Amino acid sequence: MSEMTILTVEEATSLSLDVLRHNGYSLAHAEAITRSVVAAQRDECHSHGLYRLIGCVETARNAGVDTQALPVLHDQSPGVVRVDAQRGCSLLAFETGLPTLIEKARRHGLAAMAINRCFHFSALWPEVEAISSQGLVGIAMTPTHPFVAPAGGTRPLLGTNPLAFSWPRPQGMPYTFDFATSEVARGEIELHRRAGKSIPAHWAMDGEGNPTTDPAAALTGAMRTFGGHKGSALSTMIGLLAGPLIGDVLGHETAPANAEGTGKPFHGELVIALSPQAFLGSEAEHHLRHAETLFDEILDQGARLPSQRRFEARERTRRDGMRLPKGLVDELKELMR
Repeated sequence: MSEMTILTVEEATSLSLDVLRHNGYSLAHAEAITRSVVAAQRDECHSHGLYRLIGCVETARNAGVDTQALPVLHDQSPGVVRVDAQRGCSLLAFETGLPTLIEKARRHGLAAMAINRCFHFSALWPEVEAISSQGLVGIAMTPTHPFVAPAGGTRPLLGTNPLAFSWPRPQGMPYTFDFATSEVARGEIELHRRAGKSIPAHWAMDGEGNPTTDPAAALTGAMRTFGGHKGSALSTMIGLLAGPLIGDVLGHETAPANAEGTGKPFHGELVIALSPQAFLGSEAEHHLRHAETLFDEILDQGARLPSQRRFEARERTRRDGMRLPKGLVDELKELMR
């Protein structure tokens, strides 16, 4: 078993900021990225936690992100706000446009935010939870680079194309889910490779189109969509809504940044906010409490709600700190040399 290191949230935050600032990220970008990766690590979402800083540094060193870019906000229409990330990280662009998105949703009932020309690597649940914390319903989606074969295919074409949703609840944590439309997030395969572990054969195919348990072969082959043709259709929908609909590229037209400078890492993200109060007026509280009956019925069957384990991990972290592989912490510190 790997030797583990325990960090407090404050120590993880300091480490993340130091790594990013040392590698050229502006304070604004470093703080936005840190808020996301520390939140993921706090909730034991390891594939989107501090491990992601390695990719952020590599992308910066390969000129795949403008570490100093200032997002530009455009008030597109009564229900639409656009944010041009200007080849910067999506997280700062999201934070730039969020107040306007919330204001528009409250005024008109629903609103959308289109983020264009961004480098995106992060989990989406912190974004939709930022919306539901304001009493709104949040939806977010983004295409990724082509890592996934469409159902029935054998070559990468679709992205892992995640979809996230968060519903505000009268008490307690929101109802939130965030999942890739591939069988698993690509970061999970990378973590298996780093740990020297095999993967389930249904996650991915090798370069010849055969099922593989070798994470290295999977990373150079093609991942599978979840649910066969259903995941493939959802992935395609996300590619269209967060691509051509908002004037951005399709996932297969992008590529990770590389040392040769031939990568095309920039694409779009679509975020939607809906206001129960605008839809329902004085009856909003009644209907939100009515929605609780569905969650109660799920729990009464012994099933769990999405993110339930993540919220439990959050409390565990507050009590015991974050457990990370010592090798990962050492690798992050090495990035500051």
